[in-house]
Amino acid sequence: MNDLNDSDSADHIGVPVTLRLLGEGDLPAYKALRDAMLSRHEQAFTSDAETERAREAASYRVRLHPQAGGKSLFTIGAWQGERLVGALTCEHENRKKVMHIAHLIGMMVDDDFRGRGIGKRLLQQALALLRREPRLESVTLSVTAGNQAAIAVYRQAGFTRYGHLPRAIRLSDGRYYAKDLMSLDLRD
Repeated sequence: MNDLNDSDSADHIGVPVTLRLLGEGDLPAYKALRDAMLSRHEQAFTSDAETERAREAASYRVRLHPQAGGKSLFTIGAWQGERLVGALTCEHENRKKVMHIAHLIGMMVDDDFRGRGIGKRLLQQALALLRREPRLESVTLSVTAGNQAAIAVYRQAGFTRYGHLPRAIRLSDGRYYAKDLMSLDLRD
């Protein structure tokens, strides 16, 4: 389950960026990337940097796939050598009436690697994995309204906006940001 067969893309210096499912040994790298992204892009995440910085790396174990001891469907990491440069987690519903719905959370790509298609590759791989799950019919996500680059990637993958939540997050300085809610029918 750790081999995603996705290592065809190289960055500007020719070192390939490979995708694979994260395991427990990857949690320190995941926490480091997450802490950096939360600090640099607070408007993009619902979680706040200060609270998350205080967490132990092991606390993110729930984001791993069940075979790795987690509770999420998976977290995919984008690696350049030993450096984690991107990640995307997929959670699922356990309640019977909504077991057909999955949720993409925590899409992040290191600032040094933005604009190279890594987010698009993470999303494509996540959707391919979700389409292999017979019980799943749809997937949702939220994205900060106005984040045109991310919204374009999601729309290109087939997501459509089904809602808009004004004042979805409030930053420590009092600024508010809205979130667009998007979904994709996996059966298409």
